[in-house]
Formats: sequence, C-alpha cells, structure tokens
Amino acid sequence: MSEPVFPEHVVLQVSLGERSYPIHIGAGLLGSGIVRRHVQSRQVAVVSNEIVAPLHGNRLLGELGGLDVRQIILRDGEQEKNLENFNAILTRMLESGFSRNCTLIALGGGVVGDLCGFAAACYMRGVRFIQVPTTLLAQVDSSVGGKTAVNHPLGKNMIGAFHQPVAVVADTGLLETLPEREYLAGLAEVIKYGLIRDAVFLDWLEQNIGPLRRRAPDALAHAVHRSCQNKAEVVAADERESGQRALLNLGHTFGHAIETAQEYRGLLHGEAVAVGMVMAAGFSEQTGLMPPGSAARVRSLLERTGLPVEPPPGLSAEEFLAIMARDKKAVDGKMRLILMNKPGEAFVCDAVPVAALREYLGECLAGAAVRRTN
Repeated sequence: MSEPVFPEHVVLQVSLGERSYPIHIGAGLLGSGIVRRHVQSRQVAVVSNEIVAPLHGNRLLGELGGLDVRQIILRDGEQEKNLENFNAILTRMLESGFSRNCTLIALGGGVVGDLCGFAAACYMRGVRFIQVPTTLLAQVDSSVGGKTAVNHPLGKNMIGAFHQPVAVVADTGLLETLPEREYLAGLAEVIKYGLIRDAVFLDWLEQNIGPLRRRAPDALAHAVHRSCQNKAEVVAADERESGQRALLNLGHTFGHAIETAQEYRGLLHGEAVAVGMVMAAGFSEQTGLMPPGSAARVRSLLERTGLPVEPPPGLSAEEFLAIMARDKKAVDGKMRLILMNKPGEAFVCDAVPVAALREYLGECLAGAAVRRTN
C-alpha cells in the first residue's frame, strides 16, 4: 500500500457545536501565526517544561510578540503531573493578575497539555487554552478531546475535568527533536486507532511500520492525520465518554496499573499502553472473543515497532487486580475493560469475568518471568 502525499497544512474539525475547534496538522506551523490567530486577549500564559522550552519556546514567543506573556516552566516527567504543579500554574496566574479573558497555551507533551488544560478548566471557572503538542503521543491523542487531569499516588488521571481547547496546532516538524524512546511510545497510540476501529489503517501500519519508525515525512503525516481523524470522530460522537469514546482506552486499564505501581517513574505512558494492548489482546483470545492467532498479530506489530510487550517484574496478579479495580473506568464497582472481537474491532466489556482475568494475569505474569530468564 503506497503512502499518501499530504499538503503542508491540513485542518481537521472536532465537531462539538459551540465548542467545536480545528486541529491544524503540518510541518513548520509553529511560528507561522496560526497559534496567534486563536488568541483573543493580551494576557497569555505559556506552560512548557525544561526540555521543550529551550528547543521551541522562542518560536512561540516570537509569534506572540506584543502580548503580555508569562512563561511557566515545569520539570519534565510523568511524575510532575500532580496537584503541586497544578497549584503552581494557578498561583502564577493569580500573581500576574490574569483575568478570565486570558489564554493558556500548552507547549509540550501529554503531561504539559493535561496540566495546562486542567488549570484552564479551573481558573476562574474556565478560560481559553490552546494545545501545541510537541510529542507524537500528544499530537495523535492527548491534545485532542478535552480530557485534562493530574495523577494521584493511588491512580492515574483520577483528578481532572473535561475542558476542550479552542485549537490544536500539531507541528509535525517538532517531532524531529523528539528522543527515539518518546517517539516510539507515541506510535503505541497510533497503533491503538487501528486496533480499535480502523482495520484499513491497521493494515497500512503493518506494511509501513519501517518508514514510520524512520520518521519518513509522508508516512508520519499520514499516521498523524489518520489518528487525529479517528480521535475527532470518536470525540464528536461521545464527548464525555458515556459510550464509544471508552474504546480509546484499549490497553489503558492494564497500562495504568503498571504506571501506578511504578509510581510513574518506570515505563513511559505509551510503553505501558503497548504492554496493556498486548495483555488485552491475550485476554480477548484466551476467553474466546478473538480467533486464535489474533493476539500474536497484535504482539508482533508492537514488537516490530520497538515497544515493550511484557509486563515488568514486581507485580502479582492480585496487585494488578487491586489497582485495576480503582481505575476511573470502573462502573458501580464493576471492572470495565476494552477488549477485541478481532484486530480492528474493539468493544466495551462492562461485565469482566474477574476469575478468568485473575487466572489470565497469573499466567501472563508467570510467562513473562520465564521469558525474562531465557
């Protein structure tokens, strides 16, 4: 299957009535004036981190020349997505005398975007914010859809709000500076869209994972565009996750358990999701939901992508279950998982057979332990 050729600037729309907004996708967008176009006030707070700000901050600041701009620079890492940094953003804005007409801009990956969005949702009961995602994971997933949150020691993303941005500006050129591990972690979320609802895209990914790993411009443009298209369609149909938007959590309940157990200092989010998708596929096949061999197909693609596919050591089946039971996707005390009928078709399982899951987790963790020693 050949790679499509894209124009320099593609615009998708997230259709949510009066809360609708554009997703701008293309190389070289930062500094072009697109971000400034969506700023409607003089007071602007740019939230970034110590890695991204030195790389890309000046281009954004140049675009915002003449405005009252305050920079809020955070430390890097998933462990920084906490209430302390959330409070620090709000304190800086209050100290600066920002009004409810101000605009926040998130320049960074998922941690920065989630923190900035949550602060925007809460400051004076809600102000405008713009997402300028600088990682692949943020460009294809976390920057779109209005989910904002911080982590808690007892669970990931347990404190947050739905608050849509006024625009997303995904400059794919920024991905050139992204470290290899971060880039590959983002590909996990790209693959997720193929697995949950887009079999044609999944086929394309299996045939083009080589160019995509090499960051070939046309392959990357197609992956970002198709992923955002899928995300925009799902969010437009189910903004607050009362139905099909839950499909976007494929692998996340397993993955969040790993992140929580590691206190957000082990696997990257995308890496944990990759392991989680392999586990969800394995459980789907073991319980007879997917045809034999389907889980191996999922595992193979993620392995070829260079992502981890085994749960890390140190977690027992009971510990896994305990953390998963606290997941925010649980409903009325019942565990909810996203499982698959086949690669390319996922569904929400509201009645997870816990005994079968416990057995699967035990076998999965034991198998991983054996493979680590071989």
